Amino acid sequence: MGEEAAGVRPELVREAEVSLLECKVCFERFGHRQQRRPRNLPCGHVVCLACVAALAHPRSLALECPFCRRACRACDTSDCLPVLHLLELLGSTLHASQAALSAAPCAPGVLTCQHAFGGWGTLVNPTGLALCPKTGRVVVVHDGKRRVKIFDSGGGGAHQFGEKGDAAHDVKYPLDVAVTNDCHVIVTDAGDRSLKVFDFFGQIKLVVGKQFSLPWGVEVTPQNLALVTDAEAGTLHLLEVDFPEGVLRRTERLQAQLCNPRGVAVSWLTGAIAILEHPWPLGTAGDNTRVKVFNSAMQLIGQVDSFGLNLLFPSKITVSAVAFDHQGNVIVADTSGPAIICLGKPEEFPALKPMVTHGLSRPVALTFTKEKSLLVLDTASHSIKVFKGMEGNGG
Repeated sequence: MGEEAAGVRPELVREAEVSLLECKVCFERFGHRQQRRPRNLPCGHVVCLACVAALAHPRSLALECPFCRRACRACDTSDCLPVLHLLELLGSTLHASQAALSAAPCAPGVLTCQHAFGGWGTLVNPTGLALCPKTGRVVVVHDGKRRVKIFDSGGGGAHQFGEKGDAAHDVKYPLDVAVTNDCHVIVTDAGDRSLKVFDFFGQIKLVVGKQFSLPWGVEVTPQNLALVTDAEAGTLHLLEVDFPEGVLRRTERLQAQLCNPRGVAVSWLTGAIAILEHPWPLGTAGDNTRVKVFNSAMQLIGQVDSFGLNLLFPSKITVSAVAFDHQGNVIVADTSGPAIICLGKPEEFPALKPMVTHGLSRPVALTFTKEKSLLVLDTASHSIKVFKGMEGNGG
């Protein structure tokens, strides 16, 4: 068994660790010690003991499964023996794989984490991040009772809105968020497959439904137009909205035949549009990703996928988010590292330069402030991390 384990490819070991050996609530690795022991819920889902305790009511011990919402009590949970046995079986292999990856040559990042805000309870499984261009406030969508959380520029809690519920204006399952030039908040909601627009105080202004199969990524252009990816339809849409009046003026399909497009970003310097695809072809792991960049006329000017990046970088790269810096460089978040990497300008793809190599667990969104600080949404720690120190933002 030892020889077989030693022959397992590191990337397959990492896939097993992510798919089977991490709690999908806190994204911490399961373990034998008390707080990280895997626990079976009666519905069959598995979370760590620490998350069972966090989800349960302190007196009644009642909780809902975070995945299927089936009700149970903390005392109804039990050790997940298959996961515990798998931890024993792969333990030595996982440690050897991680040691090999950490020893791989990699240039140090040029940014360091200055501070973080949010945290478990303040944010619950956050998925999207945006900045208000006028106020500098930070907007996050997450799985809390109020789905939209707004922080001031220093990280203090300002206010929240977007009730969890079944009404047409409620936010059911937010995926991404953007803030317009006139301070309106746009949320993509997978729960009812709609786009929802709020003013900055949380009043609903517009619900755009029946236009999308599964709206995912959302971004705002310098002209105050909304870009929206449709993951199921494989399309990118441009929406012209009178935000103060809450009126949809025009929709235009900018691109079709995309492969499961999710994240979208626009360069305010060049007008270029970057789209993050998850092709997932048969026979490959589900974390294959591809970044496509189009110019303002929607002509493809650059693209790179996981396979191409893995040929150039010492460890596996799985892109989870894309953004542009102030110089027009394409910046991506990597969940395999985890890291933040500059890919350079589209016509130079890929000119890899690590920007952040320490201090992240599972980055899922990123954006730059006017002061050129980098904000990263780390869903594993349920927090926003602020990185500074880079000269020229990777340029």
